[in-house]
Amino acid sequence: MIAFRRDGPATLRSHHGLAIAARGKLLRRRLFARGNAIGFMILAVAVGALSGAVVSAIGLASQGLHSLFYGVPFGAGLSGSDLTRNWILVVVPALGGLLTTLLLKLRRRTGSIVDPIEANALYGGRMSLTDSLWVSFQNLASNGFGLSAGLEAAYTQMSSGIASKLGLKLKLRREDMRVLVGCGAAGAIASAFGAPLTGAFYAFELIIGTYSAISLAPVIAAAIVAMLVSRAIGGEPFTIEVGPIGLITAIDFLPALAMGGICSGLGILVMIGVTRTERLASLARIPAWARPATGGLLVGGLALISPQVMSAGHGAMHLNLEHDVAWTALAGLFVLKALATALTIGSGFRGGLFFASLLLGALVGKALAVPLEWLVPGMLSSAALAVIGMSAFGVAVIGGPLAMTFLALEVTGEFPIAVLVLAASITSSLVVRQVFGYSFSTWRFHLRGETIRSAHDVGWIRNLTVDRLMRRDVVTARADMTPDEFRQAFPLGSTQRVIVAVADNAYAAIVMVSEIHADADAAEPSTDLTDFFHQQADILLPGMNARQAATLFESSQTESLAVVSDRIERRVLGLLTEAHTLRRYSEELDKQRRDIIGAAE
Repeated sequence: MIAFRRDGPATLRSHHGLAIAARGKLLRRRLFARGNAIGFMILAVAVGALSGAVVSAIGLASQGLHSLFYGVPFGAGLSGSDLTRNWILVVVPALGGLLTTLLLKLRRRTGSIVDPIEANALYGGRMSLTDSLWVSFQNLASNGFGLSAGLEAAYTQMSSGIASKLGLKLKLRREDMRVLVGCGAAGAIASAFGAPLTGAFYAFELIIGTYSAISLAPVIAAAIVAMLVSRAIGGEPFTIEVGPIGLITAIDFLPALAMGGICSGLGILVMIGVTRTERLASLARIPAWARPATGGLLVGGLALISPQVMSAGHGAMHLNLEHDVAWTALAGLFVLKALATALTIGSGFRGGLFFASLLLGALVGKALAVPLEWLVPGMLSSAALAVIGMSAFGVAVIGGPLAMTFLALEVTGEFPIAVLVLAASITSSLVVRQVFGYSFSTWRFHLRGETIRSAHDVGWIRNLTVDRLMRRDVVTARADMTPDEFRQAFPLGSTQRVIVAVADNAYAAIVMVSEIHADADAAEPSTDLTDFFHQQADILLPGMNARQAATLFESSQTESLAVVSDRIERRVLGLLTEAHTLRRYSEELDKQRRDIIGAAE
């Protein structure tokens, strides 16, 4: 007898729930499937909304800390407030340094934290959300305690980290991950300045590394949504009033071009100053745990001279642009702010140089307006020159000439000035690239030994290693074999080339089977196998990438090379041919091209 079991109500409900979950999973897979533009747009909008909320939350937290420690009204710019010059200006930044040290000790993971540029350049957009939280806390420990650093590092790191986490959960392909991280960064900058075009081109130029039609819609959508969300939470965005510009003439481009050259030189000095500060701290043998606190004390000492050096500088920007200030005071504040910024970042604090570079450029522009007005009265207003200097200095330190041009346009609302800003920004970019070669972010990578110069995806070539490309089923022969023994062991046609190894399978050379067999018919055949050795010094290592392997093939003028464990033991691991390397390299290049332009496979 066969008994049939009847499922009870609980079992039926369980099966029904599993069916709904399965349908939901299938819907998510279809919605965010590869090449589904609508699904990716929905995801980009969600990332933009989250970015706007994150930026607002971090900004409000920083304002709350300013009110708590310095007694300024909530929402008032710390650097523009009338602060009493007392011990608080020195002690609070030092406490921020101690908190920074504590946060560094509490982080359990070792190694550097991957930022959006590095993530997109090397890791296909993969970032750690936990590390992003640590960056945000450390940035609040600097900006919130009054150190001379902006919050842009926390904004972009946290927003991009959330985007990366969503992409990993949905198992997006590499190029989609990179674009989604760019959406997070675009939303962060758009929220911070109320400037969606600035945020979008910040993502294209600095985070994604390239502009493509397929990435335009999601990045723009994320930037707009983020700006709307942050405006709904935090209020009006950052604006600058420059007054009517009037008709732009050819002569107006001369001061703009000069401003680009001057700001590029000063920007390079600021970037070098940050690294020199780090080296001085090491030479002074200040313990690592005490460096942030020491930097906080020094920045506090500068704040006693001028509180305008504190925090990012939003208040100081309005204070100096909206009032008549002597050029000597502007020059003095430039020196103090540059020194405070170098001390802040160089002593180990986390923070962005985005707004600090804008303030420094605005000070340069307004200071240079004094001699220009004396030489050519009525040419350009001091506010207009300040905006031009702001953008040119931002390009020198941060990069992104189009992003900075759109920033000037969006924060001023004056289209004519955008033409002059673009001229100054391009000049600054050309000079920095020619003379220095790095923005601040890529300069920091260079100091760590990385060769990244942009967010352009080079991670795929690093993943295409010799270890992945080589053949492991290699044929080896003993180095002490005679040519006759070799001919017996390897008949003509059995294989094309053989790797010769000595004791412990250590590499000696490559020999061609056809050469040894042809020598048998010579008048005086060779009696030593070493007469047929090739590529004794030319070897490949498993960690080399395809580009390095191709370069070595070209320099050694051979079609195949042995892969060994290292340059000391030289244990034979495999064999790699030039044809296979170039074929796989070409396939990956074509795949990258298709991903960028959105072509179907």
